[in-house]
Amino acid sequence: MKANFQRMAAYNRWANARLYEAVGKLPSEEFAAPRSGFFPSLLKTLNHILVGDTVWMGRLDGAGSSITSLDQILHTDLAALKAARTAMDDRIVAFVDAVAPARLAEDLVYRTVAGDPMRTQVAQVLAHFFNHQTHHRGQAHAMLSSTDVAPPSLDLILFLRDHPKIAGLR
Repeated sequence: MKANFQRMAAYNRWANARLYEAVGKLPSEEFAAPRSGFFPSLLKTLNHILVGDTVWMGRLDGAGSSITSLDQILHTDLAALKAARTAMDDRIVAFVDAVAPARLAEDLVYRTVAGDPMRTQVAQVLAHFFNHQTHHRGQAHAMLSSTDVAPPSLDLILFLRDHPKIAGLR
């Protein structure tokens, strides 16, 4: 199970780099322009993914977070957001690489952003964590499709084909 989470952490970093590279080709006004989506702009959607990652990593590694809202805007500037995204992706990879396999079966006790107490198995938290990123990256990908910049392929199978050593983790 740990190897699968290591694959997902590496895939996540790869997919984010590809998406941010494409978004970086947009004129700055297009980055914040209103679009159809749950978080209705690329700026808001990419910030939400980082917000979610910040909250979950703070729970998982014990660092906590200062997030107060799931629609919080951490960065309005794409360069700053990209730097924070890269740092977060490195943090995620390091955490998953270091996590003891036995910890995956343990429960994580935490509070939601709204303050409600929760308890969820760490493996299930990580499964949600990576699924959440993929879900919202797909929304950002769709938003990018409505611009003059072609969205990149973010398919997991493409990543695995291009990274056979990671695909073969056991």
